[in-house]
Amino acid sequence: MPPEAARRPTVLRHGGDERIDAWYWLRERENPEVIAYLEAENAYTESELQHTGELQKRLFEEIRSRVQETDATVPARKGDHWYLRRTVEGLSYPIHCRRAGGEDGPEQVILDENELAGGSEFFALGAFAVSPDGRVLAYSTDHTGSERFTVRVRDLESGADLPDEIPNTYYGLAWANDNRTLFYTRPDRAMRPWQLWRHGLGTAADDDLCLFTEVDERFYVSVRRTRSDAFVISVSESMVTSETRLLAADDPAGSFRVVEPRRDGIEYTVDDGGDRLLLLTNDAAPNFRLVERPLDASGEGHWRELIGHREEVRLEDIDAFATHVAVYERAEAVRRIRLLDGEGAASVIDQPEAVYAAAAEENLEFGSGAFRFRYSSLVTPPSVFELDLDSGERRLRKQEPALGGYDPERYATERLWAKAPDGAQVPISLVYRRDRPRDGTAPALLYGYGSYEASIDPVFSSARLSLLDRGFAYAIAHVRGGGELGRRWYESGKFEHKPNTFSDFIACAEHLIAEGWVSPEQLVARGGSAGGLLMGAVANARPELFGAIVAHVPFVDCLTTILDESLPLTVLEWEEWGNPNDPRFYALLKSYSPYDNVEAKAYPPMLVTAGLNDPRVSYWEPAKWVAKLRATKTDSNRLLLRTKMGAGHMGPSGRYDAWREEAFVYAFILDTLSLAESS
Repeated sequence: MPPEAARRPTVLRHGGDERIDAWYWLRERENPEVIAYLEAENAYTESELQHTGELQKRLFEEIRSRVQETDATVPARKGDHWYLRRTVEGLSYPIHCRRAGGEDGPEQVILDENELAGGSEFFALGAFAVSPDGRVLAYSTDHTGSERFTVRVRDLESGADLPDEIPNTYYGLAWANDNRTLFYTRPDRAMRPWQLWRHGLGTAADDDLCLFTEVDERFYVSVRRTRSDAFVISVSESMVTSETRLLAADDPAGSFRVVEPRRDGIEYTVDDGGDRLLLLTNDAAPNFRLVERPLDASGEGHWRELIGHREEVRLEDIDAFATHVAVYERAEAVRRIRLLDGEGAASVIDQPEAVYAAAAEENLEFGSGAFRFRYSSLVTPPSVFELDLDSGERRLRKQEPALGGYDPERYATERLWAKAPDGAQVPISLVYRRDRPRDGTAPALLYGYGSYEASIDPVFSSARLSLLDRGFAYAIAHVRGGGELGRRWYESGKFEHKPNTFSDFIACAEHLIAEGWVSPEQLVARGGSAGGLLMGAVANARPELFGAIVAHVPFVDCLTTILDESLPLTVLEWEEWGNPNDPRFYALLKSYSPYDNVEAKAYPPMLVTAGLNDPRVSYWEPAKWVAKLRATKTDSNRLLLRTKMGAGHMGPSGRYDAWREEAFVYAFILDTLSLAESS
C-alpha cells in the first residue's frame, strides 16, 4: 500500500481569503515524521518498480555504451597554457588539466573533481578561476546540493591548497591582475546573492571586505572578469532591470563605477571591446539592440548603434574579441551566431540543418584569430567547430562520439507548429526513427518548460536513443513563457498571461494526437522545476491527454511559496509570476497553482522527484502535492514520489548516477505504457 501523510489542517490566511492546507506540516524539515514519510515514499517507489530492476540495468548499460567514457575536450588556449577537461572510464567527474607549449604539450592535472568528491553522495564544482599569471587556481565546491559553496585556493606549482578558505559563497569568482585579489559574492538567508566581497590571498576570510550590498530584494549580484583581462564586472539584476559596475583589473583596491544607472524595466549586458564598451540593451528595443560607447562616457547621447532592433530576431548575448564580436540571436525558435567584424559588417554563420542549436565554445583569448562554436541538433551529436576569421575556413575540431553503431540517417527531425486556442502558432521540435509508424500506435514523449524566457534548444542526447529505438517520438513544446520566439513570446507567457503556457502545451499534445504521431494512452509529458509546474497545471486541466507524467522537482505549491518572503529567492520571483500581495495576482496564482487545484477526478500515472537540499524548489512542494493527490484523486493509477535525501535541485551529480536516474525514469515510462516486456 502507498504511504499516506497525516492530515493536519493549517489555516492559511491572506487578505480576505482563507485556505486550508492539510499537509503544511511537511515543511518541518527537522521533524522526524517528515523524514520518515519521505523515506517511506522512497521505499514504496522502489517496491513498485522493483520488477523493472533488470530493465533499469539494461537501460543504464545502453546509455553507458553509447558514451566514450575516457575522453577529453578540445584544448583552449589562455596565455602560455592550453586548458582542457578529461573524463576517465569508471570515474564520475571531470579532471581539469592544462598543457604547456601547445595543444599536445606535457599535461598537468590541476584539479581532479573525483578526489574532491571523495565518498560524498553529492558533489558540485561551483567556480573555477585561474589567476592571470597562471600560478594559482581559485575554485569552490558544494557537497550537499544546497548551492552554498566554499572557496579554496590551490598553488598550481606545488599542487597544494593554500590556507585560504571562504565559506558560504555563490557562483562566480574573478581575479584582479595583481594575482592576489579575488572577488566573490555571498547569498543571504533567502539564497539571494546580494553582496560583493574582496579577498586578499593569504588573509583570513573574516578579514575580507564587503564592497557592495544590494538592498533591493528583487536584485541579485554576480561577478566575472572580462575576456580582455582589463576589467572585473559586477552586475546587479532583477528579472526586468540590470545595472553593471566596472573595476579596472589593474586597480584591485579601487572603486567599481556604474556603467549606466539602473532604470526600471531596462536591461543591458556589457562587454569590453578594447577601446570601447559594448552594450546589449532593450532600451527602446523589446528584442534588444547592440550599441557601443566610449569607455568613460555614459548616457545614451554617447551610444552608437551597431545592430538595431528587429521584430523577428531576439539578440540574446554577445562575446567581444579584439577584432570581432560574436552575437547570439534567436529567430524562428533557432539559436544562431552572427559575427560582427571591425568594419561593422555582420554575417550569420551558416549551418547544415534547418532546426539546430549553436552556442559559444571556450574562447579564452581576446586576441584570437579564430572563433570556436558548438553545433548540435536532435540527430547530430555536439560538434566543436573552429572558424578562421581571416580566411573563413571552418574546421571540425571534435564531434562527441555516439557509440554503438549510431547512424544519424536512421533518424529524422523536423519542426511542427501547433495552433493555440487564441490562434498563436506554437513551434514543436520533433525527432524519431524513420521506420516508426505514424498511425497513432507508437509512443511519444512531450517535454516542456516555458518560464523565465528560457529556451529549450533542440540538442542531441545519446541517452534519448533508448526511447527512439523503442519507437518513441521525442517532442519539445516551445511554449510561451520561454524565449524561443523573442521577448514578446516570453511576455505572453508570464503574469496574467501565464495560462498561455499551459494551453500551448495542451495544444501541442492535441496536435501530435491529431496528426497521428501518438494516442493519448501512449503520450508521456515531462518537465522539471517551472516545467514541473507546467506538468501539474496540465494534469489538472487535461489529465485524459496523457498516458503518464514525469515531474522533476516541480514548483507546484507556487502560491504558498511566493507568499512566503522568508523562503529562498521568493521576492525575486515576483517579477516573473506577479506579487501575490496584489489581489489580482493572488487570484491569478490561486487559479492555476497545481497544489491548490487538485480535484477529485482521475489522474494519469505519475513519477514525481524532489531533492531534500533543494534551495530552488523546496522538497515539500512535490511531497505535499503527492500527498494531496493520493488523498483526493479517484483512480488507482500509479503515483510515485522519489526524494534524493542528499542532493538538491539538479538531482544526482556524478555522470553514472545521472545515467542510472535516467534509466530509472525510462523504466517507469516503459513499464507504465506496458512496453517493458518488449524492451
